[in-house]
Amino acid sequence: MRPIDQRADVVRHFNRFYTRRIGALGAAHLGSEFSLTEVRVLYELAHGTGGGDRTTASGIASTLGIDPGYLSRTLRAFKRRGLITTRRDSDDRRHTHLTLTAAGRKAFAPLDRRARDEVVQMLAPLSDARQRRVVSAMATIRGSLERRPRTSHRRTEEPYVLRSHRPGDMGWIVHRHGALYQAEYGYDERFEALVARVVADFIEHLDPARERCWIAERNGEPVGSVFVVAKSKHVAKLRLLLVEPSARGLGIGKRLVDEVVQFARAAGYRKVILWTQRELTAARRIYAAAGFHCVREETHSSFGTPAVAEVWELEL
Repeated sequence: MRPIDQRADVVRHFNRFYTRRIGALGAAHLGSEFSLTEVRVLYELAHGTGGGDRTTASGIASTLGIDPGYLSRTLRAFKRRGLITTRRDSDDRRHTHLTLTAAGRKAFAPLDRRARDEVVQMLAPLSDARQRRVVSAMATIRGSLERRPRTSHRRTEEPYVLRSHRPGDMGWIVHRHGALYQAEYGYDERFEALVARVVADFIEHLDPARERCWIAERNGEPVGSVFVVAKSKHVAKLRLLLVEPSARGLGIGKRLVDEVVQFARAAGYRKVILWTQRELTAARRIYAAAGFHCVREETHSSFGTPAVAEVWELEL
């Protein structure tokens, strides 16, 4: 047997094993009335293939690789049940944007939690080191097989994953903020103390339905972070965006900010705000690209060096 045929058999055995393990063969998925494909469509609607309310049917079809006709029937069924609303693009009438209604978000929320819980239960028997290897291997598979535009000048991207925080991450976030901001901007230990207060408050008062921390991980090591926390009932706050120098240029910062915006929309916030410094030019470019704009600024020397603080906002 040729080596390529042997490898194909290994892949097919793995596919059969994993689809059984995650329960993907049944007509319904996660013990719900929805099929696996319908749950995947709901996920794309909730997390915004095109970025929040700019999700389109063509974007979902492309992301999931499913037949447009089947997707169209699925979306019509969702609309009849009041799970989605549609809106014509004001700039291009050929495109229709799709958004989950409150009923749609309510239907998807328990599925999202159940899916996360099942993965947690699957990984729980493994040691932390084995969990890291499994997640890293999955990222490697995705990164190796995912189709990317071929350009001769593009830098080769190593895969990374986003995950929720776990014990040890908060200490890493405080340490890396303190070390990086001192090295790159001259901030003293008062900035590190501020970060420590932010993460302590997050852990002590966490509301999982409305607040979250994402950790970007590459080759099994944390390389980035961001938080979304509740400022008020209708206002969320983006905090502590960080990308390690070794992982910059891979789009991690943009992805982290996109996750915050999508989560805030799904959680029902009307606005996201953030506090940053004028010298953080790379972060400010990411914020501007995501639709944030600066609404207020003030000079200060809170961290041992003169700086200009800025407040940015994004209406959702």
